Parts: sequence; C-alpha cells; structure tokens
Amino acid sequence: MNKLRVSILTGLFSSLLLVTNCSKQSTAESDNPDVSFYSVDDFQRTEKFDSHIHLNTGDTSFIKQAQRDHFRFLVIVDDRPFGITMADQEEIVRKQLKAFPETIAYATTFSVNNFNTPGWQDETLDYLKNSFAHGAIAVKVWKNIGMDLKDENGKFVMIDNPKFDPVLDYLEENNIPLVGHLGEPRDCWLPLEEMTFHRGYYESHPEYHMYLHPEYPSYDDQINARDHMLEKHPKLKFIGGHLGSLEWSLEELAKRLDKYPNMSVDLARMSNLNFHAKSHWQETHDFFVMYQDRLLYATDVQIRDPEDAAEMNQRAHDSRIFHWKFFATDEMLSIPGIDGEFRGLKLPRAVVDKIYQENAERILGNTGIRE
Repeated sequence: MNKLRVSILTGLFSSLLLVTNCSKQSTAESDNPDVSFYSVDDFQRTEKFDSHIHLNTGDTSFIKQAQRDHFRFLVIVDDRPFGITMADQEEIVRKQLKAFPETIAYATTFSVNNFNTPGWQDETLDYLKNSFAHGAIAVKVWKNIGMDLKDENGKFVMIDNPKFDPVLDYLEENNIPLVGHLGEPRDCWLPLEEMTFHRGYYESHPEYHMYLHPEYPSYDDQINARDHMLEKHPKLKFIGGHLGSLEWSLEELAKRLDKYPNMSVDLARMSNLNFHAKSHWQETHDFFVMYQDRLLYATDVQIRDPEDAAEMNQRAHDSRIFHWKFFATDEMLSIPGIDGEFRGLKLPRAVVDKIYQENAERILGNTGIRE
C-alpha cells in the first residue's frame, strides 16, 4: 500500500483545500470543528443515489422504502443465463419507471446470443436505440463476455473484440455510459476454503468458479481485455462495476483511475472496502479523498417478490444505515468475514455528497436525480 499512499499524497492537497473551504463557510461553522462532517442523524435528511440495483419484481415495497430513506437508484438489466430473462427485466423496469420517474433510472443491456451471425451489430444497435427511446440512460455488459461467449472457432470472446467496436463507438459518440461487470473478484480463482467473502455465490454457481475451470481466461486476461477496450475507446464513459473487479487492491484500482480519466467505479463490493479499512485505514480514507470524483455508491441488491415486505424493507434500511456509518462516521463496525472491528472512514461532507449523489448526477446525466 506504500505506492498507493505516495500516489494519493501527490494530489491530496487540492482535495484538502476543498475540505478546508467547506469548513470556513461562516463564523458559526468555523466555531464547530465537526460541521464539515455528517452524523448518523443526517442520513434521513440527505438525498442519495444507489448506482447499482436489480429490480426483478413489480412489487413497489422496496421503491417506497427507498423514498422514505431519500434514495433514488439505477436499475441494472443483465444478459445472464439464470434468473429472470433480460426481456422480463426490461419490461419490469419500464413499468416501474413510468410509475416512479423521480426515483428510478435504468441501464439497458444487449444480448450476445446471436453474436456470431452477420447481422448482430445492427440488431444490437437497433435494440439499444429502442431502449433509449423508452428511458434507458446507460448500458450494462456482464461477465458472460469473457466467461461464456465464444466465437465461431470456439475461442472465448473478450470485451476488446473488434466486433464490439461499432456498439462502443455509438455509446462513445453519444456520451452514453457503459457499466461493466467484466471479470470477477480475484477470489474467483481460489478454492472455496481460501475465499474471503464470495464463497456462497461460487458454491451456488460453480460454472463461474474459475478455480474449477483453468482452461478459461485468467483473471489477468479479463482485466487486460477491459483495459485494452478502454484504450481503444478513450472518450467512453465507463463505470467499472464492483470496484472494476479490482476490489483486492486499491493501489491497482488507483493505477487504472489515473490511466483512464473517463473511468469511474461503483462501490458494490462493500465488504472488500470494509476489509481495506480494517487493514489499512489511512490509505483507504486517503484513497476516497483522492478519487472522490470517480466513486459511486452502489449495493448490487437483488429485489424479488417479497415474502415479507416489512422484513425486506427493514433489512434494506439497516444496510443503508450501516454503509452511511462506514463512509460518514468513525464508529467502530463489524461484519461477518472480518475478525474484529474496523473504524468508519469519516469522510468530509463534500466527499460523501459526491459518492452518494453528485458523481452519479454528473456521470449518468439525465437520470432525474436533479432537474
């Protein structure tokens, strides 16, 4: 983490100037050393945005609880081979968007089922344009690119394959963000007993447990293909899902954010961030201050038809409060998978505002976050 600390300190002074200015807005504020920070009570008074959820139900309970918690969110549609279909996901979110236009924005996706047919590119662009006409503001690509999809010769297709270029060119030219879940956490290449946080998922989905599939592209193959795609499309607005699949190293993530100025990441691997805070609190805190313009709060919560709506809403609310404590306070916290407690980052109010709303507002554009 020493290299990350040096990298962060080179740009930290300008960020600290912003924090200092925020603390000098008035005489009353300057008399209060904590005015530049939020408290737990501020959660209920602050507008927030979750940049990564999956809304797979027509039930409105989750949406109404989000409104009570002052949350809006980006609903992600995925092209995945399990769960409800891509078409059903899109139908659900369009109906919910009509009913709750001030709360919901959505990211469409595209199918790769016909990738090896001559008309795939035109069909995909037509599909995306239709989704944008129905309210989509971004596009999601999933790990099936790199882990499932193969070309006509049986070779795995990665995201930097030239056949994707016309689609990515269209997004780049029209300033449409691409959300990318490309690759997996590095735990995916470990045996189950050596994993830190992701054992349950890979027990349920051994087809994506790469430790069991050494013939598949490696972790480095996945990251390198993503990086190559960004090099080919330097003006593409790219949001790396799940900390850009670099959750294991804030130093490696910082290198990508430095190299690719149009790359940002969502924070939907919160347990890894908690682990970094436990292991290297100061470096983790400084990373968030340094890259405060490139980080978007996100949960990747999966919403299905609830058996008990009240219980679901309480879990959602409690999780949001926990995350708020982690970012906004210095309370001692704990989660399963981490031995002992870790301290919240107590980020300045200006940084919290960016992570929880302003970055999504700027990067996603016309989401209805703020007119």
